[in-house]
Amino acid sequence: MTTQSDTSHQGGAGPSGGAEPSWGPSSSTALQEPVAPPTAAPRSGEPKQPFLHRAWRGRPEDPRWVRPAFLALLVATGLLYLYNLSASGYANSFYSAAVQAGSQSWKALFFGSLDSANAITVDKPPASLWPMALSVRIFGLNSWAILVPEVLMGVATVGVLYGALRRRFSPAAGLIAGAVLALTPVAALMFRFNNPDAMLALLMTVTIYCVIRALEDGRTKWLVWAGVAVGFAFLAKTLQAFLILPPLAVVYAVCAPVRLKKRFAQLGLSAVAMVVAGGWWVAIVELWPASSRPYIGGSQNNSFLELTFGYNGLGRINGDETGSVGGGGGGGTGQWGETGWNRMFNSEIGSQIAWLLPAALILFVAGIVLTLPHSRLRSSGGTPMARRTDLTRSSFLAWGGALLMTTIVFSYMAGIFHQYYTVALAPYIAAVVGMGATVLWEERSKVWASLTLAGAVTATAAWGYVLLNRTPTYLPWLKWLVLIGGLVGALGLIFAARLGRQLALAAVGLSFVASVAGPTAYTLSTVNTGHTGSIVTAGPAGASMMGGGRGGPGGGGGMRGGFPGGGNTQGQNQQGGNGTTQQGGGMGQPPTGGTGGTGGFPGQNQQGNGNTQGQNQQGGMPGGGAMGEGGMGGGGAGGLLNGATVSSAAKKLLETNADDYTWAAAAIGSQNSASYQLATGQPVMAIGGFNGTDPSPTLAQFKKYVTDGKIHYFISGGGMGGGMGGGNSSSTTSTSSQISSWVTANFKKVTVGSATFYDLTQPTK
Repeated sequence: MTTQSDTSHQGGAGPSGGAEPSWGPSSSTALQEPVAPPTAAPRSGEPKQPFLHRAWRGRPEDPRWVRPAFLALLVATGLLYLYNLSASGYANSFYSAAVQAGSQSWKALFFGSLDSANAITVDKPPASLWPMALSVRIFGLNSWAILVPEVLMGVATVGVLYGALRRRFSPAAGLIAGAVLALTPVAALMFRFNNPDAMLALLMTVTIYCVIRALEDGRTKWLVWAGVAVGFAFLAKTLQAFLILPPLAVVYAVCAPVRLKKRFAQLGLSAVAMVVAGGWWVAIVELWPASSRPYIGGSQNNSFLELTFGYNGLGRINGDETGSVGGGGGGGTGQWGETGWNRMFNSEIGSQIAWLLPAALILFVAGIVLTLPHSRLRSSGGTPMARRTDLTRSSFLAWGGALLMTTIVFSYMAGIFHQYYTVALAPYIAAVVGMGATVLWEERSKVWASLTLAGAVTATAAWGYVLLNRTPTYLPWLKWLVLIGGLVGALGLIFAARLGRQLALAAVGLSFVASVAGPTAYTLSTVNTGHTGSIVTAGPAGASMMGGGRGGPGGGGGMRGGFPGGGNTQGQNQQGGNGTTQQGGGMGQPPTGGTGGTGGFPGQNQQGNGNTQGQNQQGGMPGGGAMGEGGMGGGGAGGLLNGATVSSAAKKLLETNADDYTWAAAAIGSQNSASYQLATGQPVMAIGGFNGTDPSPTLAQFKKYVTDGKIHYFISGGGMGGGMGGGNSSSTTSTSSQISSWVTANFKKVTVGSATFYDLTQPTK
């Protein structure tokens, strides 16, 4: 048994005979069982170095380039993600409104309310909102205050990933993994956006880091910290945090270097820590009197547990999502896209995450084969490898198991699925690539290892060509650079053990550049563009084709009722400010009237809003009832998925005497209400929650609010009016439309520009 400082040599002789830095564990000891490296202490009588010197120099046993390279990676990631950050404005106004509310009210902060008067919550637990809300409390409401915490989470994820791989493998493994993660298009998207996925990705990476620390020597505290990380991840995005638990639990139960009885006891303690870390908030919410807390958005019975195991939990798997905008379907084609083994590679998802996924799968298999007991594929020499507790194999199993489990679930889930969910895969892919590349490089004197490494690069180059060819007008020369550069680099890797040091390193550099060129281009396109709305995608326009157009809600099949992507909408739909229109299908926008703004339908990667209040179409969505001037009004799909454009006149109207009311206004659907709330700084009630399908408030409750003088205006249009939920009851589907019908029949109509309001203090009867 050796320590890591023994296994990570500083600059041994390479196959060419010259000295070169190690990119992984020593080939003679790479597959031995290590122990955690001790913290280096200054020698007796040696003065302690200043903090800045130690921070820059890093560990004394490391080559001098290691710490500066790591710091440069963090700085570069931060600068990349901060670039053009304000172009996204409030990004997803749904969550930004909740952030604003949390910055004004501690109660709203705790519950994750959409408004500071605490009418209803977002349809997720609130942990991801807390850092943003605290930032806004300090710096005021603006794009940077909302989004910089997300950027910092991205930088932290890169740092944790580096630390996890650097401990067991090498600094190069950590740097490769960190760079791959930072340059993944969907990571660049979501670490600059205010959805819960940034916090989830960070906490999942921390979880695996803690499990691997526990696997080093069986210390209980690290497994407990892993449970704490998962618990807080649950408070960010509920059950998605649990996807990686089965493979991690199995890996620890089998591979931990302690007795079997202790292993299961430690797993039990970790489970307790997870329940406490994630359950304290749930317990408070469930025990809190419902009459004095906000309604739980996304639920049909005002229960967070119902939300967790229904719409936000098992419903995402089987498609049974009561209250959602459309569930799954059978036959492998859900309402949110085709399911199946190739889902992560298709035209809807591939360009977001899958650039290095083939390489990761190849390197994962190679890493497991290489670490099999008594494997003849590894270099000879050194102490025989432990059969069960080898940390190299455990690391591959932990990261690779998380990758496979999450990929399988994402590939076959029939419920709501958006492209940006795949950011959860980015740290796992990056880790496997970093580990596999460095381990195989150390074994490059073996023909099978060099061929496998070359095969991974070849697969990446060929797949990169395919992905880039899906947008043939976007940098048409790049696909050839990726393909040719990758093939040449792979050829060099085959003969790397026989080449001189310079040529071998040139082959490595060319292979790496060719492998990351495609995702880097898409990442640069992503950070150069603002993203707003509920559904966003990374890369250039056209990179993620859904429903016949750019970035529809989750899949080619669209939703019931012909929207989106259904092809049976009426009238001409303006497509987000690019001067083109579509008749009927295409992107499947329903008729909304008014101007499309500059953002159009979500997923177009263009800043602005696509649902300016305008002429209302008659009819509307099924079950919508009379909303505003009929049907969905000015909100339409834009009101469901994007925020509304608020004119200065409308802003002034709502701000007048707003302090005399609990809510300055009420609107159907959270995106519609959020836009007016963000514009005015005053609480605006979201009737029916995100979709307008939640039974809150009831008509009786709303009438009482009006009678008590708590709401000033009703904003016409917005939301779905309750007609699009999967399996909604008739009472649920009619709640928001009942309120709309009652208001339009009984209160004075006020028109400001193209927007319509109803003054709830001015009855017409």
